[in-house]
Amino acid sequence: MAEISEAPAPSCQNDKKSDQPSDPSSDFDPETMRRTKPGLKRLILTLSVLFSFLLGLPFLLKSVEIYRSPLPFTDIDSLSAAVESSPILFPCHFHAVFVNFPATSSSSSGNELGFSIHSRMRKLFPENETPVCGSCNNNFSVSVTLDGSTLLNDFTYDRNLENFDEIWDDHLNSVLNKDSYTVVVVNREDVEEVRAVVGKHRHAWIEGRILKEDEPELLERIAEIFVKVFVNGGKEEGSIHGEFMPVGADGRVVLSFNLLNADPRDWVYDWDFQWIEEILLAPIVETLRPLADVSVESQVLYHTPKSSFSYWDDKLTSHVFSTKDLPFFVNSNEWHLDTSTAAGGRSKILQFVVYIPSSRECPLLLQLPNEEFSPTNGFISPMWGGVVVWNPPACLNVSESTHPHRQMISPKAMKKVFEIFTGQLRQLFGLKSDSFFAGASGTSILLASERGFTEWELDVLSRQHTCFNLLQCATTLGSLSRLVQSLPRMIIMDEIGKQVKFSLEAAKLTLRNASLGIYDAASVCSRQARSLAEDAFYHPSMMSVSYYSFEHCFAVYSPFFLPVSLHVLLAVLREWKRYKQEQKKYLAWTNVKI
Repeated sequence: MAEISEAPAPSCQNDKKSDQPSDPSSDFDPETMRRTKPGLKRLILTLSVLFSFLLGLPFLLKSVEIYRSPLPFTDIDSLSAAVESSPILFPCHFHAVFVNFPATSSSSSGNELGFSIHSRMRKLFPENETPVCGSCNNNFSVSVTLDGSTLLNDFTYDRNLENFDEIWDDHLNSVLNKDSYTVVVVNREDVEEVRAVVGKHRHAWIEGRILKEDEPELLERIAEIFVKVFVNGGKEEGSIHGEFMPVGADGRVVLSFNLLNADPRDWVYDWDFQWIEEILLAPIVETLRPLADVSVESQVLYHTPKSSFSYWDDKLTSHVFSTKDLPFFVNSNEWHLDTSTAAGGRSKILQFVVYIPSSRECPLLLQLPNEEFSPTNGFISPMWGGVVVWNPPACLNVSESTHPHRQMISPKAMKKVFEIFTGQLRQLFGLKSDSFFAGASGTSILLASERGFTEWELDVLSRQHTCFNLLQCATTLGSLSRLVQSLPRMIIMDEIGKQVKFSLEAAKLTLRNASLGIYDAASVCSRQARSLAEDAFYHPSMMSVSYYSFEHCFAVYSPFFLPVSLHVLLAVLREWKRYKQEQKKYLAWTNVKI
């Protein structure tokens, strides 16, 4: 029979062991714990490499930075808006003086005459149209003086005097106000013919027997002289569209005078150009000084035949060429005219040619479309210059010598030729070359100035030149502003910024002088404003560099720096992750140890 055994009683030794704490080393797991605190050396080394890259980034960006001088874009936009929105209207003051008229019984008759002239002038300006830039439309005043007999003090008014018009013109210039345009009406009972003369300064006069019933026609004629002559310069239209004057973008004009001997085997002519420049051209150059910086040069060429053909006329015993031949007259292959070193860049050069034909086509005459012959025997080419055909005195007496001696053109002949050149220059500037103005109310005589341009003509040119220059300045600066803003990496030098700044200052000064009616100063400032704007737009530092976008710059440099940067960044992330894991193991061992 089996025996039932009893469980052994627990020993006292085992009980003592269970009461003692267990050893921590027996609970250490090397996969999830670590006994030592993780070091920072690897993390610090990795971060130092990253920080070195970050510190070098500003130097990299600085090395590829494009220098851009700040430009006043707001001021440029304001100028463009001001010029394009409303045309420049110069203030004009007109004054009418009546001499030898019956005394009026009413003190308001002068105001009534002024209002009548004013209303007639408004009708002569374009209606329902935008005012012409550079005119006086809606910006003029009219005043009237009824008792102008004081103008005759200390002056003998005798039309039979030699050069009476010039003497009377100088006298009026000495006694009248030079800040206004004046028409003096002289009632002469002993003169039946009524004639109107426009002087060389800022005044005109109408003289003759004027009756009471002729008053409406008289006022109409006064208004016409004010508007058609003093404001529009004797032209039908108010201004010449486009580049109405042959002035370069830098405000310079070079007048190149060329003496062409078609065949030096027949004769050789020369000229004393120093005398021509000092006596004939110096007054013209000085007169045009407010409009342009004018310089003069000359040359004598030989073997310069013309390209067109002429035919012999037995009745005239002359060779004849017509206006149909003018486009082919200038021989660009043989006439080497563009030899000026002073006309480089954006200056404008005007060619004036004295053509001396050979004996085979001498004398040579220009026939007009009406079958009459040109009294000047010359023609102009707009924006290029003019040509005068000069037939030598010994045209039919050709020397048989194969080496003709050099002859000088006489001063009298040269003076006549340069009078023609002066008329051609006036035409190139958009003015009339004749001495008459045919208006709706009658024909007026225009006195010619010995300086080539009268004061009122210079005023017309100054107003139009100022308007055109200011418009070109605003257009150029606006184009520069849009170009710079569209290319963020375009180099803008400090010189460009200064030129733009000075151009804006000159433009603002132009507007101020124009509002005050200071024509010469406004013209000079507008020329400076346009020249500085053109200099800034065509600056060499902007023209010689190829500009690219920031995306292009990133695409160029990223293959060099992006791979290394990514490796450094990934190394930092990996080291940071490792450090966090090791720190977590150490904390786990610390908790077990406690």
